[in-house]
Amino acid sequence: MSSWEQVKFSFSPRARGCYLVTEEVVRSLPQLRDYNVGMVNLFLQHTSAGISLNENCDPDVRSDMTTALNNVVPDDNGRIFDHVDEGPDDMSGHAKASIIGVSLNIPIKDGRLALGTWQGIWLMEFRNYRHTRYCLATIQGLKD
Repeated sequence: MSSWEQVKFSFSPRARGCYLVTEEVVRSLPQLRDYNVGMVNLFLQHTSAGISLNENCDPDVRSDMTTALNNVVPDDNGRIFDHVDEGPDDMSGHAKASIIGVSLNIPIKDGRLALGTWQGIWLMEFRNYRHTRYCLATIQGLKD
C-alpha cells in the first residue's frame, strides 16, 4: 500500500558547529520501519542552519567543516554585509545555509534509511547562540 506521512520534530538546541544527528532523526521517525521502500525528505525550516549528509565516524571532520565554512564565509560586522541586524554571524549564517542547503532526500529500504557506510545526517548550525531547529519530514513509500 502506498502511503504519505508528515512529521514535524525539533533537534536539541545547539550553538555553531556541525553535529551528527542521524539517531535523533531516526528516533523522531519511528514509522520509517513500516516502509519497505520509499523516500524521506527532511526540510529544515530555518535560514541560518543547514542539513547535509557527510562523514559519520571521525568527529574531526565535523570541526574541520565548521572551520572550512567559517573561512569561506566569515562573520562580518558591517564591513562587507549590510544585513547584520542580529549580529556578525547573521548574514554569514544565511549565506552558509544557501551554500549547504536546508533539505535532504534519503531513500528508505526495508524500514531503514539507506545511508552509505560512512554517511550520517548532519545538522549544521551557523549561529553562535544556541537555537532549537525544526525539521519537517515527509515520508512517502510502500508499506506492508
